[in-house]
Amino acid sequence: MSSFHQITYQIIFSTKNRERTITELHCEELYKYIWGIIKGQGCHLYRINGIEDHLHIVSDLHPSVSLADYVKDIKVASSIWIKESKKFPSFKGWQEGYGAFTYSSEDRVNLIEYVKNQKEHHKKEIFLDEYKRVLKEHGIQFDEKYLL
Repeated sequence: MSSFHQITYQIIFSTKNRERTITELHCEELYKYIWGIIKGQGCHLYRINGIEDHLHIVSDLHPSVSLADYVKDIKVASSIWIKESKKFPSFKGWQEGYGAFTYSSEDRVNLIEYVKNQKEHHKKEIFLDEYKRVLKEHGIQFDEKYLL
């Protein structure tokens, strides 16, 4: 019998100290590189986008891949690529943690559209407020001192 799954994640992580180091000039190259990492894990990327201080990834998660390893592989490999390519010279790394939130297949279209419009969205809401809102929407309790 085959294994079947439907797990849509929104994964959010920030640059170290939320520094605005991911300049728009080379974002598409970074996103394509991360897409390659995701494909290599046997996962499907629905959308990736972000602004200077954080990224959103909407993808499924292959049943053979653990979420922690998936995010770690994306962050480690993309950090190496960023530093070797020298396309983001001010980049010091990704933050230690991340947010990972599941969505139903019915919500996927709206989520993809939301991530697609990150640059426009962040003209109205800063990253920290967005992150706290997403945590609250998913019923996750948090201590604000760990969000800094």
